[in-house]
Amino acid sequence: MEFYHSDCLYLKGDVPCNPHKEHGYHCGDCPSYTKISKRILIIKLGAIGDVIRTTPLISTYKSLYPNCKITWLTHTPAILPAGKIDEILKFDYASALYLQHAEFDIAINLDKEKEASALLLTVKAKEKYGYILKDNISQPANPLANHKYHTGLFDDVSQANTLNYCQEIFAMCNLEYNGELYQLDNHADKGYTWPQLDRNKQIIGLNTGCGDRWTTRLWPLHYFAELAKTLIAKGHEVILLGGEQEDARNKEIAQLSGAKYLGFFPLPQFINLIDQCDMVVTQVTMGMHLTLGLHKKIVLMNNIFNPNEFDLFGKGEIVMPDKKCECFYRGKCKLGESCMKDLPVDKVLNAVERVISI
Repeated sequence: MEFYHSDCLYLKGDVPCNPHKEHGYHCGDCPSYTKISKRILIIKLGAIGDVIRTTPLISTYKSLYPNCKITWLTHTPAILPAGKIDEILKFDYASALYLQHAEFDIAINLDKEKEASALLLTVKAKEKYGYILKDNISQPANPLANHKYHTGLFDDVSQANTLNYCQEIFAMCNLEYNGELYQLDNHADKGYTWPQLDRNKQIIGLNTGCGDRWTTRLWPLHYFAELAKTLIAKGHEVILLGGEQEDARNKEIAQLSGAKYLGFFPLPQFINLIDQCDMVVTQVTMGMHLTLGLHKKIVLMNNIFNPNEFDLFGKGEIVMPDKKCECFYRGKCKLGESCMKDLPVDKVLNAVERVISI
């Protein structure tokens, strides 16, 4: 009978492994045999931005446990760097069934969704971190998750928090955060080209939308137009960024300012477009996480969130309205008009000029 290593990092079980496909090796005499040091499960289903800012865990675990095998469960597999994660699973019945019967050394759930916490409860693992289902609700799996859990329950605790997101999730996992970067594929291998862009100028992207959930974050359309017009006059190439939801908005800003709007694109192409920028101006939204994941310079406009939450990795500034925001983590302004109108264009422009020179 042919011998095989069930503990090899490359063995897939259902199809031939890469060393066999590439070199014809068999397990009995394979020079590529690599024993798995740790089996690690990360459950992070959530929003695309939250998935991106969890990726620093990858490099930390790979450093702590060379030859570990990382399995990641998410709603958005395409956003993860496939070359850095050994097994990427989309959350569905088949994946849940598999994980409930698999065994891990470390299992982490960083989502408070009940289905994610229920899965951590049933997964077999020597160590469990994050949130687990107790009394039919998501609760800390152990005291390490208490801090992050409480900031999600009480606004005053969240407002007093001095830790950024990565510091919080690393602490939940009993790890120390040392500024590890987000990891994101720029999709340069897809052959996307952008002949419309003037490469002789610094390219500044304006990410003009903020989604439907937290509309209190939205900077006024005519402010974006004025900023774009001023930056163009200063000799910069300005492009407008957004999805289908921002299409009409970006067309109007382009008409008012002369900024370039190339349209909206599927996520991989949108990521690649952001990668063409030297810098991005954005509200707190998915575009912010993509910008940071691509290690670009950034000016971040924020009003309703604790600014301590964001690590810009020394590549940008946070600018906030002159008027104190009264709507912490609120989707709609309780005063009837968002304080983002009190974030003047000159304040953002000055931040752009400082950051672009870094």
